[in-house]
Amino acid sequence: MAIKRRISHDDGRAALATWSRANTAADLPRATRATAVRYALEELATRAPGNSVEVRVPPFGVCQCVEGPRHTRGTPPNVIEMDAATWLDLATGRLGWDAAVAQGSVLASGARADLSPWLPLDGA
Repeated sequence: MAIKRRISHDDGRAALATWSRANTAADLPRATRATAVRYALEELATRAPGNSVEVRVPPFGVCQCVEGPRHTRGTPPNVIEMDAATWLDLATGRLGWDAAVAQGSVLASGARADLSPWLPLDGA
């Protein structure tokens, strides 16, 4: 099932390009950061369809992705959470998955809580 996009490809790519040029998250207006985060989450859900992993980037967005058992109630068994800067660094390739986990920038729980096969989101 295809996800319903809320961020257009043009707007999302522009926000990610702006992020790539920024030195820090503080250099980016909140609206641009929010658009980049939400677009990257939508892109991840498109490339890794499913409902077994929930990726949270508070306060901007959340998505469910990765094939596997679907959870229906309560806290999902596979949860990944991080801040917006970490998510955008991972999505654009500024930061690798293993490095982000090792430095504690990513909180991941569950057997399927590994996004390394889909990151970075090349061509996003």
